[in-house]
Amino acid sequence: MPKSRFEEIVDVVGPRISSGELLPGDSITLADIEKEFDCSRTVAREVQRSLEECGFVDPQRRRGLVVLDAENWDVLNPRVIKWRLSGPNGDRQIRSLIDLREAVEPMAAELAARYASRDQRDELLAVGAELARLGSVSSGPEFMDMDVRFHTLILEASGNEMFVALGSTISAVLYWRAENMLMPPRPEPRAMRDHQVIAQAIYNGDGVTAREAMRDIVAEVRTAFDSRTPNVLRFD
Repeated sequence: MPKSRFEEIVDVVGPRISSGELLPGDSITLADIEKEFDCSRTVAREVQRSLEECGFVDPQRRRGLVVLDAENWDVLNPRVIKWRLSGPNGDRQIRSLIDLREAVEPMAAELAARYASRDQRDELLAVGAELARLGSVSSGPEFMDMDVRFHTLILEASGNEMFVALGSTISAVLYWRAENMLMPPRPEPRAMRDHQVIAQAIYNGDGVTAREAMRDIVAEVRTAFDSRTPNVLRFD
C-alpha cells in the first residue's frame, strides 16, 4: 500500500538515527521537520509519535526531540529492524535475528504440534502445499506472502503469547530479504522439504520432528549467511 506522508518522512529520519548519522544527545525540532519536508505541524507530530514508539527520541522542553541511545530502542519493532538491516551494521542485525529465530522457532514448532487447533493444523497443511506449488515456479511475491503466513501461523499455533508477539518481527525479516533481492529465483529444495515435514509433523502432533525440521531451516540460514553468498541468502 502507498505510504502516508508521515511514513515517508519517518523512513528518512529513522534511518538517520539507526545508522548513527544522528547521535545520542543530538536534537531535532518539529520546526526542523516542517521546514525540511515541507509538511504541516500535524504531520510533524505524527513523525514524532512514530519515532517515540521506536524508542528513538525523547521530547524535551526547549530542545525538541532528543536522540536516545540504542539501549532505548524497540529492537523488535519492524521499522527498527528494517532500518538496521539496511544500515552500516546490517550484518550484526542479521546475526541477531538468526540467533532469535534459532532460539524461538524450533520450540514454537514443537509447541504447535502439541497445542494447535484442528483448524490451524488444516490451514498449515494447506499453506505448506501452496508453498510447494508456488515454489516450483518462483520465489516471487505470492510465495513470500505464503511463506510469511506459514511462519506466523506456527507462532500463533504455539499457544505462547510471547511467540505470537514476534510474528511481525519475523515477517519484517522475510519481506526485507525479498525486497533486497536476497532470494534465489526458486526456493532451495532443502528448505521446501523442511517446510513440508514441519506442516505434516504438526498436523500429526509430532513435536520432535517439527522442532528438528525447523532447526534445520534456521541452520541453513546461518550457513548461507556465514558463507557470504548473498544471491542465495535465505531467512526462512
